[in-house]
Amino acid sequence: MAASVSAGVFFRFATFKYRFLSGHGNRCLSVSSSLAARTHVSYELKDDVAVIRLNDPTSKVNTLSVQMQSELTEVMSKIWSNNAVKSAVLISSKPGCFIAGADINMIQAAKSSEEVTRLSQEGQKMFEKIEKSPIPIVAAINGSCLGGGLEFAIACQYRVATKSRKTILGTPEVMLGLLPGAGGTQRLPQMVGLPGAFDMMLTGRNIRADKAKKMGLVHQLVDPLGPGLKPAEERTIEYLEEVAVGVAKGIANKKIPLTKEKSLMQKLQDAVMGLGPVKKKIYKTVSEKVQKQTKGLYPAPVKIIESIKTGVEQGTEAGYLAEAENFGKLAITSESKALIGLYHGQVACKKNRFGTPEKEVKTLAILGAGLMGAGIAQVSIDKGLNTILKDTTVEGISRGEDQVYKGLNTKVKKRALTSFERDATLSNLSGQLNYTSFHSADMVIEAVFEDINIKHKVLKEVEAIIPPHCIFATNTSALPIKDIAAASKRPEKVVGMHYFSPVDKMQLLEIISTDKTSKDTLASAVSVGLKQGKIIIVVGDGPGFYTTRCLAPMLAEAVRVLQEGVGPKRLDTLTTAFGFPVGAATLADEVGIDVAAHVAEDLGKAFGSRFGGGNVEVLKTMVEKGFKGRKSGKGCFIYRKGKKDKSVNPDAEEILKKYKVSAPPAISSDSDIQYRLVSRFVNEAVLCLQEGILNNPVEGDIGAVFGLGFPPCLGGPFRFVDSIGAECLVSTMRRFEDVYGNQFTPCQLLLDHAKDPSKKFHT
Repeated sequence: MAASVSAGVFFRFATFKYRFLSGHGNRCLSVSSSLAARTHVSYELKDDVAVIRLNDPTSKVNTLSVQMQSELTEVMSKIWSNNAVKSAVLISSKPGCFIAGADINMIQAAKSSEEVTRLSQEGQKMFEKIEKSPIPIVAAINGSCLGGGLEFAIACQYRVATKSRKTILGTPEVMLGLLPGAGGTQRLPQMVGLPGAFDMMLTGRNIRADKAKKMGLVHQLVDPLGPGLKPAEERTIEYLEEVAVGVAKGIANKKIPLTKEKSLMQKLQDAVMGLGPVKKKIYKTVSEKVQKQTKGLYPAPVKIIESIKTGVEQGTEAGYLAEAENFGKLAITSESKALIGLYHGQVACKKNRFGTPEKEVKTLAILGAGLMGAGIAQVSIDKGLNTILKDTTVEGISRGEDQVYKGLNTKVKKRALTSFERDATLSNLSGQLNYTSFHSADMVIEAVFEDINIKHKVLKEVEAIIPPHCIFATNTSALPIKDIAAASKRPEKVVGMHYFSPVDKMQLLEIISTDKTSKDTLASAVSVGLKQGKIIIVVGDGPGFYTTRCLAPMLAEAVRVLQEGVGPKRLDTLTTAFGFPVGAATLADEVGIDVAAHVAEDLGKAFGSRFGGGNVEVLKTMVEKGFKGRKSGKGCFIYRKGKKDKSVNPDAEEILKKYKVSAPPAISSDSDIQYRLVSRFVNEAVLCLQEGILNNPVEGDIGAVFGLGFPPCLGGPFRFVDSIGAECLVSTMRRFEDVYGNQFTPCQLLLDHAKDPSKKFHT
């Protein structure tokens, strides 16, 4: 739904591979047998400094691919065997990227945990050789330095990084259900301390250069340069190299120390952190927090803690062994496979399969300055789109502009933007009460009230002004696009663009195509979405499209469960225990009880009794009482401004008592309730694929996880079916069907997979 709650887990994946360079004895690695010219790695001598440059010509980013490894092996062999070389600099020639990680396909190709463990051990050995290099190696970092790339950098003796906004360091392996497997769990605690290392590895968050310097992750910072005779990025890389070469010479000449004397305060802190009881308290606190946040559904954080603890308590040899073995165990878990599947799906959904639009969208007009309209405006001006925000009242415009300002100002407070950049971004936005300037719009996105008559009215008004090439996009969450396009003179230019709230945080954009929507219109819609930073699925038209159609029956079942006497808090506990980041009762409040009631009625009319469940009168009565969810302060829960804690709304409980129904004992266990909710979601997703609403299972999984918060550890509804087996799910649904009827009747495609276990949605 347009007002769907944040999925809670936002994936920032890098790819990984740990089969690195090998065979270094004395001063050289084994020389590659390939005599082919190097394409990914080059080097030159600047006096007695070897400058090693990385640049994968086949990709926008550098990864530790097989080719990169092979060429690095050859280059390092030559450098280590050359007595004239006193130091080295490792730098990327690629703008915005040092090393983004490596190739995860190698891990996926492994047949056993033991094989993956061996890959990890090879990486550990390689970086140990870098760490023990007879000459100092300076890592010159500009752009993304993630995963295996960071493990490579921290094995070097010194790190210099630019203060560019693109320069980020991090260990996002946990996002793939893995851990840093090439020494990261052992080196990081020594470098940044236990708390800092746990924070990096357990969250996978990106760290900017200035913070990395404070943490001790990098030694020196370099200011990025502006444009001159060459582009700014090119000048910055040249300057970074110049500084790094100077540093390398200084280290070799003993003029620059590799370690600096710690202050008395730092020594005291280290001493305190080294105390047994303090370390024990840290392990306990971190473990409890991980358990609370993951509900025990994600094994990677536990293995990360175990690997770090082993190294700290038993020594690095035991630590490296624990890291490698845990890496191997994690790589074969269903959770890791699910998260890696989501990563691949995310990459696929960030491409425009419809090609380049005939005309680039440079000016975007948005109708409606409410929560959604203002949110769309923010993510548009943020990416340089000239944006018009129209509303019918001055108050509406002011509210919308204020929302955009607050959103950008939050970034200023977090130091992600400067105040100058905030104001420059805001200059891309203009608010107005009429259609002035719409004659120059390349695309119009309407975000008005969910009423077909209102949408028809604004569509006709807009079409009387906009140029022939202009696209009309509707941000409806459930109304069929063909019904909206029925009022258009140019239905081929009408498309659905379903954003999720809050727009600046939710990654998904669901684009809906009718049988009349042109390919160029779709290409433009996807292009705008990608520019806004969205992950995009393109689905067919129909009531509820894909996401709302999957969510609605689950919420209908949630209402029935509430009517059967399961309280809102317990319902939330059951759904989060299954892996949903937000409980079902809270989700209803976040969506909006009024929106849920409206959608339930509309989809009930479209799909009949199959979309039944709880009594929609429960929702209507709550709306009549003013209980519209979080936005009104009351829904299933009571929300107080400035407070995170919420209490159950006693008046809502009274309404539920009025509509109370008996709970069938045979299907009312905690597990039954969980599967009643999930099976309706999953069955509808599979039916959408069966009916052609979905193009493929990948988009179905991405839409469910990134738009609706389906448990990421399960990988989405289709990977979930593959994992538990369609026959198992069908058997469970048949039990529910015996009690509740066709709301739990498995769709034909699910039955087909149940009859033939060899059929899988994902290969």
